[in-house]
Amino acid sequence: MTKKIVVAITGGSGAPYAVRLVQVLLGAGCDVYLSISASGAIVLKQELGVEISPEDFSERDFRAAFPTDAQALRVHRSSDQTKSETGSLHYCHHANMMAPIASGSFLTDGMVVCPCSGSTLSAIAHSLNSNLIQRAAEVHLKERRKLILVPRETPLSLPQINNMKLATEAGAVILPASPGFYHGATEISHLVDFIVARICDQLGIANSLMKRWGSDDPTFPPAGSFSENRN
Repeated sequence: MTKKIVVAITGGSGAPYAVRLVQVLLGAGCDVYLSISASGAIVLKQELGVEISPEDFSERDFRAAFPTDAQALRVHRSSDQTKSETGSLHYCHHANMMAPIASGSFLTDGMVVCPCSGSTLSAIAHSLNSNLIQRAAEVHLKERRKLILVPRETPLSLPQINNMKLATEAGAVILPASPGFYHGATEISHLVDFIVARICDQLGIANSLMKRWGSDDPTFPPAGSFSENRN
């Protein structure tokens, strides 16, 4: 059965994580319900040089800017999916409270806020519903569905730490964008994939985006690892 995953891109730095996540989910055959805040669109342009308008979103332009290839994305497809088949992308404007993801009766398999800004974290922790992203997060909490928040900001203030505690107590998973280095990372893309892999693990989506601890996968670590290049 095709998984339905909600992805929200907000204003915290970390747009490469968000885009890679959407690519991987589509490559895995998931149906993605995407919402981008106004600040999220600004960060996409600032960090990736791609202008994605929340007001006039074009799936064609998005897919052209961020192409999907299941094999290159190192995701595992079910036996009934063709190699060329990708999941569908559904855009939901952040102010559209009539979108399907605003209701608990619309069944999904999880939601990821990536990156999750401090203001969005605060709104989710305190059950505010001033936009669709916040409402969809509240829906996932109340329906006891997987909600993954990916904050990146550092250092953290005490209110932010307390908001993470509140969100965790409500049922969310706090998954900071803090990549590891033990898998032989040599490029920024390897660090991005580390976080995306951990998100996919939480969603139950099989992938080989990173080397698992104890794995003897011969494709890892990539050639020219940090340990090999130290003087």
